[in-house]
Amino acid sequence: MRLIKSVLAAAAICGLTASAALAEDMKFANFMPPTHPYVAGAFQPFADMVKEKTGGNVTVTLYSGGELGGGPVEQYARVLDGVAEFAVGLHGYTASAFPLTLIAELPGVVDEETGTKTIWDNIDKLKGEYKRTQLVSLWSSAENVLYMRDKAVRSPADIAGLKIRVPSRNTGLLVESWGATPVSMPVSEIYNAMQTGVIDGAMIDGTATKAFRLGEVAKYLTKGMNTTNSPFYILMNRDAFKALSDADQAAVLEAGREASDLGNKVQLTVAASGIKAFGEMDGKEVIELTPEEAKAFDDLSSGVTAAVVKEAGEEGQAVLDALLGN
Repeated sequence: MRLIKSVLAAAAICGLTASAALAEDMKFANFMPPTHPYVAGAFQPFADMVKEKTGGNVTVTLYSGGELGGGPVEQYARVLDGVAEFAVGLHGYTASAFPLTLIAELPGVVDEETGTKTIWDNIDKLKGEYKRTQLVSLWSSAENVLYMRDKAVRSPADIAGLKIRVPSRNTGLLVESWGATPVSMPVSEIYNAMQTGVIDGAMIDGTATKAFRLGEVAKYLTKGMNTTNSPFYILMNRDAFKALSDADQAAVLEAGREASDLGNKVQLTVAASGIKAFGEMDGKEVIELTPEEAKAFDDLSSGVTAAVVKEAGEEGQAVLDALLGN
């Protein structure tokens, strides 16, 4: 009898061990610091949801602060090459791969409050850009505002000829239309570049006040003109996704869609509080353009959206019409 009990106990232990061995732990590459609000507000909840929804078959471990390799621009390649099964990034860093998705970042196309839902309602028109990876999550950002090192900007004349960091080609076209010189640069380099005067300002959303410490190196923040937003993604390595069971694939995608809303919520909440915090710092000023002041910028940039969409052809026009609800 004792022998039978021992055999049954051993079998149970083996069963548990086998189940644990079957669980797949996947790496999530995050270029942002572990203290960034996205980590606690969206990325870790995504990992927790994947584990729960797959019944523990799939677990996700976050590697923050560029632990799997420095450089936000390389996030897309990390997923393609399998350095990480998941990665968060911005479409604008590899704009040539996402011309249709980036129509959503153009001025006047989506609203920061409802943009994430608008994009997902029309996701079928964008899926062709994700054939090399698996799209898991995608959300619209808060609008980009203008952080300036030491120059108050209230008119295009104030920014003419100055070097402004941009997160994407489209934002570069916007800044160029105002008469400034766009400088492509990942977010992790803005602080030093602004501190040393390599750039005069940066287009980025309000989360940057604290998350990337721009409140320490910028004196002015200008908002109110039509501007871009910078959509984010979570992508998954295509082979890793295909290796999952149908049920686990569905669970990952469900978790990703929920994480999209969490990401958007974090973005808007932290961006608003970042702009408020900037204005409360000693020696800082938030410049809210009047309608007349904003119009001077908007008149100059009015052709940017049309030009980008024209370059994308009929498919680009179809995406624009869908996002606008036409």
